[in-house]
Amino acid sequence: MATCSVPSTTSRNPNYSGPFLAITALFFAFGFITTLNMALVPYLRSIFDLDYAWAMLADSAFFLAYFVFSAPTSKLIDAIGYKRTMVVSLFIQVIGCLLFIPAAKFVIFPLFLSAVFIVGAGITALQTCANPYVVILGPEHSAPTRLTLAQAFNSIGAALAPIIAGAFILTDASKTASEAQIAGTVRIPYLLISAALVVLGLTVAVMRLPNINQTQGLRSGEDGDRGSRRSIWTCRHTLLGAIGIFLYVGVEVGLASIAVNYFKSQGMSSEKTASFLVSLYWFGALVGRLLGSWILTKIRSGHLLGGFGVAAAMLIVTSMVTHGPVAIWTLVLCGFLNSIMFPNIFALGVAGLGPLTSKGSGLMMTACVGGAVIPFLLGALADAIGIQHAFILPVFCYLFIAYYGLWGSKMPEYS
Repeated sequence: MATCSVPSTTSRNPNYSGPFLAITALFFAFGFITTLNMALVPYLRSIFDLDYAWAMLADSAFFLAYFVFSAPTSKLIDAIGYKRTMVVSLFIQVIGCLLFIPAAKFVIFPLFLSAVFIVGAGITALQTCANPYVVILGPEHSAPTRLTLAQAFNSIGAALAPIIAGAFILTDASKTASEAQIAGTVRIPYLLISAALVVLGLTVAVMRLPNINQTQGLRSGEDGDRGSRRSIWTCRHTLLGAIGIFLYVGVEVGLASIAVNYFKSQGMSSEKTASFLVSLYWFGALVGRLLGSWILTKIRSGHLLGGFGVAAAMLIVTSMVTHGPVAIWTLVLCGFLNSIMFPNIFALGVAGLGPLTSKGSGLMMTACVGGAVIPFLLGALADAIGIQHAFILPVFCYLFIAYYGLWGSKMPEYS
């Protein structure tokens, strides 16, 4: 397999702290919206009386957008730049959020999935921009730390979303309400979200962000020109990183989406309490990312990723063989261990790509389609053998992530 050159970094290091802080607001936005969409699984299951696998189609519709739109977004970035692509992505999300209003009014399952898919398309475009943009805003050696810190704001949004869902969508009163009344609970939240996205989109449009050209900014001289003709498919660490992203997004989304039903199967009666515990799952990711951004200054990112992967697999195994509070809290604690996985897999996967960074980013974001596949498989397994036994799938996902951190992310040395 051909190798990928590691471009030299520039000696000048401009101060990008202002743009970095601005981009963190976008991380908050897509963290909140992504997790709110995951909360639709028990919501749709109660409206349409669905099996776990069919309810998980809400996740599948959302993350299928990553498979469809990631590669086109990387081309759009090359054509119009990061900033304009961010603005476009935010207004795509507005369209999707507004589509929830007729979906709730007419109580049509395919229309709900269409709204989720369109929101997912906007989130895809936003993530394809924001993640490599944060990586590029500074030295490559500190990219995992920088991206982990930015992802902490993603976790703040993710931690708040289940609380909002529990307060306005997953109400215990829904047990005696009609389908139309249950469906109507999404209208106001998504209407307010669409208004906030309009404001955010207009703010980004007038904001002054550095116009960084990743193709030129990350390559040096003739070596960069040779790199521009190299295929992304020759970069082993990037391909394995894409598999890692596929499994990570799938297991994180799958566990969060099935958590409410899992907690209830372990004796918890209140959906609001279950939703609060899901928010703790995401809050753990916030704590882990804040701590992780400091730990990464002491420990190599691959080693930390490997250790967290092994620990997460052990927690899931513990949840499988226990019951009640132990089974519940071992799943909740996985949120903490999930915390550093995405930013580290992503940063390790695009490391050294130089002019191929946009293509590498597109490939990594396409791999987020794991959020469509793994939750559906998890739901199908839960229908077939029960939720607790179905957790064998997350165990294997975490073990591969550990492998990638310890061995798969290593690039060959060059003469």
